[in-house]
Amino acid sequence: MEKDLHKNGYVIETHDLNLWYGSKQALMDINIKIQRNKVTALIGPSGCGKSTLLRCFNRLNDLIPECKITGEVFFNGKNIYNGSSDIVNIRKNNGMVFQKPNPFPKSIYENVAYGPQTHMIRKKKELDKIVETTLKKAALWEEVNDRLHESALGLSGGQQQRLCIARALSVEPEVILMDEPCSALDPIATGKIENLINELKENYTVVIVTHNMQQAARVSDYAGFMYLGKLIEFDETLKIFENPSNELTENYITGRFG
Repeated sequence: MEKDLHKNGYVIETHDLNLWYGSKQALMDINIKIQRNKVTALIGPSGCGKSTLLRCFNRLNDLIPECKITGEVFFNGKNIYNGSSDIVNIRKNNGMVFQKPNPFPKSIYENVAYGPQTHMIRKKKELDKIVETTLKKAALWEEVNDRLHESALGLSGGQQQRLCIARALSVEPEVILMDEPCSALDPIATGKIENLINELKENYTVVIVTHNMQQAARVSDYAGFMYLGKLIEFDETLKIFENPSNELTENYITGRFG
């Protein structure tokens, strides 16, 4: 089954998505539509399924033993869980930025060039252009252009995270998936990442998992509140925070639990 999501503006759409880790069900009947060129935040208490749902969008859960999935996840109208899906291409188009910055123990240049090289881009002139362009997109070029061949491990935490964003952008994805990208960063570095997220949505779709409700309110256009593996409520961020429809959502937003 395929759907035409281009016309309705959705890049990702799930239908009755369920997931189990062994006998434990982590996601229950998730139905969500991710709008193209918008920032969508997934909020909720620890262990509610936010990161698990995020990893469904690029099939990273496939790497977890005894993980079973039912339902459908459409990316640009195609169900990525059918037998003929190209997993490498799915992950290329849905880049992941993790909670803790994880640069390779290589130079700044090599970190960004790694992805394009795995996709058979070999010419130095072309790689040079990709490295410069993506570091500029990640708001890092001005800080590192004079030390591209130094170790990425010498960068600050915030710079490392922006480098990881550049690494994800280097293979020209459509979607950037961010799993708590600021949780290990100080307020100044967090502010830079948030500003970057707002810039990225001009050309990319961003889905961010965050425990920080203020951050969700600042950066996202849409928000989904998850609880015990269920998507309790999904709407425009302003509506979720100012006039939620569900009592559970209101209790979480107002700090009564979580």
